[in-house]
Amino acid sequence: MVADQSVFILLTNTGTFLTRVIKSYTRAPYNHASISFDRELSELYSFGRKTPNNPLDGGFVKEDIKTGTYSRFPNTTCVIYELQVTDREVEKMKRVLHVFIRSRQKYMYNLLGLIGVALKEPVEFSNSYFCSQFVAEILQRSGIKIWNKLPALITPDDFRQSDRFHLIYEGKLSEYEPQV
Repeated sequence: MVADQSVFILLTNTGTFLTRVIKSYTRAPYNHASISFDRELSELYSFGRKTPNNPLDGGFVKEDIKTGTYSRFPNTTCVIYELQVTDREVEKMKRVLHVFIRSRQKYMYNLLGLIGVALKEPVEFSNSYFCSQFVAEILQRSGIKIWNKLPALITPDDFRQSDRFHLIYEGKLSEYEPQV
């Protein structure tokens, strides 16, 4: 495989109540995952809060590291990983992503899926994802095999533990300066 491009995986810890609850169980430093096709993270996608003030209104979201939910939590810590991919893989990922974008209203947050991860039993519903399940699904549907488990069992920490991802930044999200 000749890597022509990169995609970026952003893992964050906003410090919200829900994040603290998840962290108390996972013991992982980051409990939210997003995917971007550019180092500046200007095209950033995940499953999470649709509105910054309502953690219960979740689904497919285009995130912005300067506004929205992240602006409400200026002390958000993060880690950013780079995954080298081929032009063909990026093309496939973008095709899969556009299915989500076109039908964004029909997607819901897979809250029960989080319980499934804890029980090591996948809980999958059509049109329902949690953040790391969504990112893993994008990769898998594009032919990128990283783990030997279903996307419905992938956690944000699985990205941290994989040697396929190259660390490019760790610190406060608000202080991230992309190196071009």
